[in-house]
Amino acid sequence: MKEYFLSDKVYTILKWTALIALPSIATFIGVIGAVWGWADTDAIVTTINAVGVLIGALIGVSAATSKQTSERTE
Repeated sequence: MKEYFLSDKVYTILKWTALIALPSIATFIGVIGAVWGWADTDAIVTTINAVGVLIGALIGVSAATSKQTSERTE
C-alpha cells in the first residue's frame, strides 16, 4: 500500500491557511459585506469557513496518519 504524506512546508502552509487566513477573510467579508450591503454575504462567509474546516480536517487526518506510521516504524 502506497502512503502519501504532506511535506512539512505544505503542511505548514495549509495549517496557516485553515487556522488564520480563511477565518480572517471570512470575518472581513462578513463585516464589510454587511456594511456595504453586498448580496449573498452569508453564503460567501459560510463557503469560506467550510473550505477552512475541510482543509483542517484533511491535514488533521494526514498528521494523525503520519504519526501512527512513524510510531510503527520506530
